[in-house]
Amino acid sequence: MAAQDGSEVVGMEAEVTQKVPEVLCEAAGQEDAAGTEQASLADGESTSAQPAAVSNGEESDEGKEMVDVKIIWNKNKYDLKIPLDGTGAKLKEKIHTLTGLPPAMQKVMYKGLLPEDKTLREIKVTNGAKIMVVGSTINDVLAVNTPKEVIQQEVKAEENKKEPLCRQKQHRKVLDKGKPDDVMPSIKGAKERLPTVPLSGMYNKSGGKVRLTFKLEQDQLWIGTKERTEKIPMGSIKNVVTEPIEGHEDYHMMAFQLGPTEASQYWVYWVPAQFVDAIKDTVLGKWQYF
Repeated sequence: MAAQDGSEVVGMEAEVTQKVPEVLCEAAGQEDAAGTEQASLADGESTSAQPAAVSNGEESDEGKEMVDVKIIWNKNKYDLKIPLDGTGAKLKEKIHTLTGLPPAMQKVMYKGLLPEDKTLREIKVTNGAKIMVVGSTINDVLAVNTPKEVIQQEVKAEENKKEPLCRQKQHRKVLDKGKPDDVMPSIKGAKERLPTVPLSGMYNKSGGKVRLTFKLEQDQLWIGTKERTEKIPMGSIKNVVTEPIEGHEDYHMMAFQLGPTEASQYWVYWVPAQFVDAIKDTVLGKWQYF
């Protein structure tokens, strides 16, 4: 019985020993299969991701009608070829690539402030067109804009305490003269881009005729009178104050603050209402309204 029991034990051990390698081989085969599957998936992922890395999700310009323009920024000139049906926002992205200026910090000028939602075809951009870009680094903008924001808040607080500007005596003496004979036509409730010609047919605070010329390529506002023309850098203008003229709401009175206090305001009367927003955007820059 002992011999039989011993042989049975030996037989069982042999059977167990025989099965263990089979189990191990089966497990190893599963691991190899899993490893092969993971490697295959990894290869598939890298293969499928490769084209995305090359294209960066950008649309190809192949087959599109292109237009050659010249970008002018900070006394530098860049030649750029861009689809004619691309929007102003797409143009800003291209300018970012050329200059390093983030789109939000750009003021792009072509016959006035360039709209982001319209195509270059819609705003009639042609081959050889010069597109002006005004912009500063984030640090420069913060350094310049912080005082402007403070001044604007102070001016707004003061305005809320006062009676309407057009009723104040200092303005009433000019407004009582009535509209200038050569005042430009106005459109109440409309918003238009700046015209390519100077804005004329307006009065200044002394009652003399005045015209405004926006020299976008030089980033200057020219204030012209019969006696002289003042060339003001737009970056030095701290604020723009406007108010509709009572009884003639299609025209505004407007002040350009040239220094740190209200005493430096230069007043202009009978500004056509449709150009008011365009003047603010051009002088102060769009980032003032974010």
